[in-house]
Amino acid sequence: MTDGITLDSRGAESVRSTADEVVAAVATVIDGKDDVIRSAFAVMLAGGHLLIEDVPGVGKTMLAKALARATGGTISRIQFTPDLLPSDVTGASVFDQSSARFEFKPGAVFANVVIGDEINRASPKTQAALLECMEEGQVTVDGSTWPLPDPFLVVATQNPVDMEGTYVLPEAQRDRFMARISMGYPDEQAERAMLRSHGRLDPIDRLQPVLSTGALASLAAQARDVYVSPAVETYVLRIVGATRGHAEVRLGASPRASLQLLRAAKATALIDGRDFVLPDDIDALAVDVLAHRLVLRRTGVDAREGQVVAATRIVRQVVSSTPVPLQ
Repeated sequence: MTDGITLDSRGAESVRSTADEVVAAVATVIDGKDDVIRSAFAVMLAGGHLLIEDVPGVGKTMLAKALARATGGTISRIQFTPDLLPSDVTGASVFDQSSARFEFKPGAVFANVVIGDEINRASPKTQAALLECMEEGQVTVDGSTWPLPDPFLVVATQNPVDMEGTYVLPEAQRDRFMARISMGYPDEQAERAMLRSHGRLDPIDRLQPVLSTGALASLAAQARDVYVSPAVETYVLRIVGATRGHAEVRLGASPRASLQLLRAAKATALIDGRDFVLPDDIDALAVDVLAHRLVLRRTGVDAREGQVVAATRIVRQVVSSTPVPLQ
């Protein structure tokens, strides 16, 4: 396992080797999904949060668990249900009779990686309890504030097919997620490997940490220092701005989207062994970072599934029609 002091003295190429080790470790649990693993790790390095939207049984929760184990962090899982209370997420003040005073009992959100399974099945009030946690990295209860662990990553999952008994995530909540990704079904070879490896033993039990949380914090700091040219900054602004003026879009990507797209691009560049961002990084991340933030002019439950596809198409149109800057 690599410590933070060693990582600080390494160059970008060595960081790529470390990132490859993390991806390889998680890939022993999630077969055939290296691109998805790399995207999730980039979001973690960028200090963002991840929304995984896919059908049941494709490894959404397993990905989050494996990522936490590989990076040496603590993990907490919250099963979101209609009767889940905000205090179950954040914690609550409980009266201690022995000391005759109220003491704060931390909730499930106090972990390095928090898995919010089926987040759209909780009430809006409980969903909102995550807002301060995700944005500020802290919890405020009864006027007192407690910091959350660093690093801190929320990996929320939701099923895009079964909508009965769910509460659609509001725009403000979706905007807190740096990226939305889908796992997709594995190919036959990867699924065969899963049958052979998972049939004997849970591979999570064999997964050893590749990084410490200190090393991860060092990597995150290096990601923030990755160089972005003025031309690439302009490219980001033009892509995000184009979503706001698109004829099919009622509400385009926010300024937070611009910032998070750039942060994700910096982390991706570092993972790829570079200390500078390329326009290709922006192109590769645009759909994951922007599409879930768009509010289209269509309405209705049936249209909602179509909106995911439509939003993806719109972002791709915007990217393809925006001139690529010459470095």
